Amino acid sequence: MAEQQTTTKTTCPYCGVGCGVLATPLETGTVQIEGDAEHPANLGRLCSKGSALGDTLDLGNRLLHPKVDGKRVSWEQAITSVARGFSEIIAKHGPESVAFYVSGQVLTEDYYTANKLMKGFIGGANIDTNSRLCMSSAVAAYKRAFGSDTVPCSYEDIELADLVVLTGSNLAWCHPVIYQRLKQAKEDRPEMKVVVIDPRKTATCDIADLHLPVRPGSDATLFNGLLHYLKKEDYLDLEFLEAHTEGFASATSVAKASAGSIPQVAAVTELQEQDIVKFYQLFASTEKVVTVYSQGINQSTTGTDKCNSIINCHLATGRIGQPGMGPFSFTGQPNAMGGREVGGLSNQLAAHMEITNPEHHDRVARFWKADNLATENGAKAIDMFEQIASGKIKAIWIMATNPVVSLPDADKVKDALKKCELVVVSECEENTDTTALADILLPAAAWGEKDGVVTNSERRISRQRSFLPLPGEAKPDWWIITQLARKMGFETAFPFEKSADVFREHAQLSAFENNGVRDFNIAGLADISDEGYDNLIPIQWPVINKADKGTARLFSDKQFFTPSGKARMISVEPKLPYHQVSDEYPLVLNTGRIRDQWHTMTRTGRAVRLNAHIPEPMVQVHPLDAANFHLVDGSLAEIKSRWGEMIVRVVVTDEQRPGSIFVPIHWSDQYASMARVDALVAAVYDPISGQPESKHTPVSIRAYKPVWHGFILSRHPITVKDANYWVKVRGAEFWRYEIAGQHALDEPAKWAQRHLGEEGEWLDFIDAKAGRYRAGQIKRNRLEGVVFIAPSHDLPARSWLSQLFSLSSLSDADRYSLLVGQPSQGQKDAGQIVCSCFGVGQNTINEAIHSGHVNSVDEIGKKLKAGTNCGSCVPELKQLLAR
Repeated sequence: MAEQQTTTKTTCPYCGVGCGVLATPLETGTVQIEGDAEHPANLGRLCSKGSALGDTLDLGNRLLHPKVDGKRVSWEQAITSVARGFSEIIAKHGPESVAFYVSGQVLTEDYYTANKLMKGFIGGANIDTNSRLCMSSAVAAYKRAFGSDTVPCSYEDIELADLVVLTGSNLAWCHPVIYQRLKQAKEDRPEMKVVVIDPRKTATCDIADLHLPVRPGSDATLFNGLLHYLKKEDYLDLEFLEAHTEGFASATSVAKASAGSIPQVAAVTELQEQDIVKFYQLFASTEKVVTVYSQGINQSTTGTDKCNSIINCHLATGRIGQPGMGPFSFTGQPNAMGGREVGGLSNQLAAHMEITNPEHHDRVARFWKADNLATENGAKAIDMFEQIASGKIKAIWIMATNPVVSLPDADKVKDALKKCELVVVSECEENTDTTALADILLPAAAWGEKDGVVTNSERRISRQRSFLPLPGEAKPDWWIITQLARKMGFETAFPFEKSADVFREHAQLSAFENNGVRDFNIAGLADISDEGYDNLIPIQWPVINKADKGTARLFSDKQFFTPSGKARMISVEPKLPYHQVSDEYPLVLNTGRIRDQWHTMTRTGRAVRLNAHIPEPMVQVHPLDAANFHLVDGSLAEIKSRWGEMIVRVVVTDEQRPGSIFVPIHWSDQYASMARVDALVAAVYDPISGQPESKHTPVSIRAYKPVWHGFILSRHPITVKDANYWVKVRGAEFWRYEIAGQHALDEPAKWAQRHLGEEGEWLDFIDAKAGRYRAGQIKRNRLEGVVFIAPSHDLPARSWLSQLFSLSSLSDADRYSLLVGQPSQGQKDAGQIVCSCFGVGQNTINEAIHSGHVNSVDEIGKKLKAGTNCGSCVPELKQLLAR
């Protein structure tokens, strides 16, 4: 009898939406992934990345054993080496000489244990997180306004609102499931309005009633103008302002000085006056307003002020704490919020307490029984790596993140780690840009293997549950940290034997001497049993009593966590971005995510279907800028800043704002030769939050003109030689390499065979005068490899060639098609993938449209399935229909 299949309820490891996932391991060794219809965050929906989670669970490139100086060792040896290294450095140079750099990818239990060890027992506060790059400006702004890091809203409020303002948020690609919930709400209630504020015309604009392509960096002026308009046109909630806020007079006075008229706002934001008025009137006349903001607001040298300029408008109208209204920050990572709860940032203590607050310090020290609790804030992310470079920090432990790719001025980060006395990295992946610089590697459990909780953007705590065995010697992060703490002499403070033990202590600290004076309180979970923890259903904090079912929204009582109990309106004086464009660097570089990839691709790069939509690092350029800088769609371009350079594929589109370019953040040295965009980004940051400026780097761009262009498709991975530009893409039954070189290939046939091997049958065509070469390698009548070289980027489509790898035997027509570089008669070329969920290509969709078989997105879905799962491709389907 077949073994009963067990389905595990868990939570997606990607964005801050926190979708529930049903994972079912199958007898085939694969895992079936579905959305959990009972999870309140996603109600069964999944995006393209979440749907492909089952494709990312293979053990290729997994770090499976501890290593010291490149040699495999036992866990005992590895932990002893870390403990000895840290202890000796601390003994010589003090606790400020060591650091932890952690991640919104770890679970709350991991975060809590690391924070307790560093701040409570090592005695320094040099523990920071890559969430510093994501949402720390939102944290700082909430604390300034409310006296606490309190996100007041729920996802339900987005559906209940009559106006949703999306600013600095490409919701359709970065938080796709919430975009689908918003889209459905708008379809159900057509009177709902959506305003998108973004320099780019993104996929999110597909449902916008108004798109404001604001000048990069001018958001605070736009919202200051709104605040002044609300006062001038008498749309204030005077009763709320008088009884429940402070700072109104100063905030509105400063707003008037910087944005006191529509023409003044238009001059700064470069928006049409009538569009500004339309936005202001919409906001003013609509009671139920939710403003969603994310990295486009946060990632700025004035990100905190920008966030407060938004919050000010909600406070001025009393639109907070009630259904369908509030300022709503969306986090980028699955557990950025959990990191905030446990004090994962270097200027926090656990349970939303502060290092420099004597009362908080005393409380946490007593609870932890820590005589050595840090008394001063530690180094924030950018400063941390600056201090490594200067030698002040001599040892660092990096957990579940890839700072050599993701931090600004990434080459400087790389050089700093090369010089660092001791670099410890705990990771799932063996080969990353960061693990290459590690002295000690510790194998960590990955999603599907680890067990704990995460908290999403609406304060909802959900369980990530294991459904796969730990491979090799991989261990959960909390276990690794606990072993180190014990080895360093802190055994009694780290008695944890399972993740539930850590969670209980975390919950108990949240309740310790709280009495309602701190927002984060999960007292109702403080005595949770192991069984209760195993069966914990998603719940929003605060959870005060055991019977509580969570708290959907905060501040409904109009009481805030400031000394006066009133919310603070903050005076915001708009400032220009730190670095401005110049003759040498005339364009603004904006960075961000794309639909189907995640962070530095260590997980999503494994999934074939996620690599098909945008397979190469690219730059989006407006047609005017393309003409001005002599760039051709599909060609290569070199982008330079004062800090670094890169080579990427050009995409010419009027969705991009003139004067600005957009480059994704995802590619690393594991996947491309010169595509780490953060190597170009300056290490400048908001002085309040420490969040770096990732949206406004002055750059230059020019056409990159190699002598030859080409690509290789190979059934097996290869190492590309003699190419100045290369990109590696994982395909279904092959690896794809996009390549270009500055030096002519004298003997392309020999060059091709050096890469793919001489064995097998070779079909090739060469036109030496034209600089063209085409070849196919065949073994046992199956295609083994393809090489195409040409003097320009105009090469055959890869889509039809990739389909030949699935054939068990090549026909004569297939062989001929290789030589002529065109599909054989009758061969279907699906084209560039549009729908990743179902692998539907552009040519397939166009054929259905042109044949007259489909005339709407719904009809495309019925015939081809495209757009029927996550819906992220729907805007592209509409574009194809419009053409």
